[in-house]
Amino acid sequence: MATSTITILFLLFQLCTTSLILVSSARCNKDDKKALLAIKSSFHNAYHFSSWDPSTPCCDWYGVECDPATGRVTALSVFQDTNVTGPIPSSVASLPYLRELFFHHLPNLVGPIPSSISNLTHLEYLTISWTGLSGSIPSFLGSLTSLTQLDLSFNSLSGSIPPSFSQLRNLISIDISRNHLTGSLPTTLFQLLPPSSQPAYLRLSHNNLSGEIPKSYADVGFAQVDLSRNRFTGDGSVFFGRSKPVQQIDLSRNLLEFDLSKVEFPKKELMQVDLSHNLIRGRIPDGIIHVWNLQFFNMSYNRLCGEIPSGGQMGRFDEYCYQHNKCLCGTPLPPCK
Repeated sequence: MATSTITILFLLFQLCTTSLILVSSARCNKDDKKALLAIKSSFHNAYHFSSWDPSTPCCDWYGVECDPATGRVTALSVFQDTNVTGPIPSSVASLPYLRELFFHHLPNLVGPIPSSISNLTHLEYLTISWTGLSGSIPSFLGSLTSLTQLDLSFNSLSGSIPPSFSQLRNLISIDISRNHLTGSLPTTLFQLLPPSSQPAYLRLSHNNLSGEIPKSYADVGFAQVDLSRNRFTGDGSVFFGRSKPVQQIDLSRNLLEFDLSKVEFPKKELMQVDLSHNLIRGRIPDGIIHVWNLQFFNMSYNRLCGEIPSGGQMGRFDEYCYQHNKCLCGTPLPPCK
């Protein structure tokens, strides 16, 4: 009986020891740890990396997340540290299981977007924002077919939006606002999204983009569109529609020219509309009074005419939302004659 008990205890001890070894190994993959230490070295051991002690598991380090089963690094975040200087190191590509890569508010992060990022085939979320990165947006980002969200806002990127982005069938959110982009919008952007996908987000404000808004965008279910402060022309009504899921539309300060009278507004989702500083004609449709969640509405500096609809949420908008039009009238402007 005693022998049997000892045998059972020994087997339990072996099982616990094996489990501890497995847990320990899952706490940090040695190749990933080597890559992370190379990243730390490339950034001159900046304060952000102070917890990155080689004697501790890398999955416990600040800004690092791992798969609990495999110990492979799945997310890397580096942010808000002015001591992070230089380009994005190529050693980032030695983290093959990354799903999230986040470089944010790093003013001294400079250089182009490195080609090594194209090796991160599992990447779903890529954020490089509020940095000193410059150069063009590389077309190789179109090969990251798992990508769902791309944020390259508040940088010094130039050139055009790569047509290769149209190949990203899982991409639902693009934010490249506040850069120096030129050129036109790819006509097939978001066209591979299945009808059952989440609504899309397109933010390209404060650039120097131009050309007509593609008619194909009428087939995309956008939740948010911000194309403000560019030089777009053509028909911005493609983003509207009674059954569209759109919540926010900002097309202000462009050269858009279309008849607002023909626009149908979503009744439930729409909360903000800014079409100011364009060449839009026609009248404000009566259907706007049925948009119950409308919180912001700016039609100023256009070529609109006719009486402003009353009712619904329209009473909350003052004369500044309608000023400098051709012949708008009615509350809150002077009465129609």
